[in-house]
Amino acid sequence: MRKLLLLALALLPLFPAGAIQPAPPKRAFHREFLANLKDVEGKLEQLAEAVPTEKYSWRPAEGVRSISEVYTHIAGSNYFLVTFLGKPAPMDMPKDIEKITEKAKVLAELSRSFDHVRAAATTASDADLEKAVNMFGTNTTQRAVLVTILNHLHEHLGQSIAYARMNGVAPPWSKE
Repeated sequence: MRKLLLLALALLPLFPAGAIQPAPPKRAFHREFLANLKDVEGKLEQLAEAVPTEKYSWRPAEGVRSISEVYTHIAGSNYFLVTFLGKPAPMDMPKDIEKITEKAKVLAELSRSFDHVRAAATTASDADLEKAVNMFGTNTTQRAVLVTILNHLHEHLGQSIAYARMNGVAPPWSKE
């Protein structure tokens, strides 16, 4: 035992501090992405549910998306952005998704689009995340596509919170 300890101490100068790093945990990005996706999905769906049906056509100004259009834009963008991962949108995706105005259909399509994103992220391997893609004229990776999806979702969560509050609806999770 003493000889082994002496050997280890003798070899220590060959390995400067920080040179030996543990391998990152496999699928760590997937876990973090899916946890963030679940959080933003839950908030968007809670808020979409809390807004009264008659307010779905409300818009803050002419030429600006209505409440229903924001949620259907999110759904359509979820389907579209996943195509950069090589996953096509569902064959039965509504062609004019942003024209859906009925609350129940908006909620259903929003939920279905999150399932589509989750499936694409879950099936992507760690190696897939490093694959190069061209997104909107920029060379990037599949990992960056997933980050872009989260950024887009959070942007519209903020917009949805503002729309809801302008209509007297507080985000359900903020009441706790």
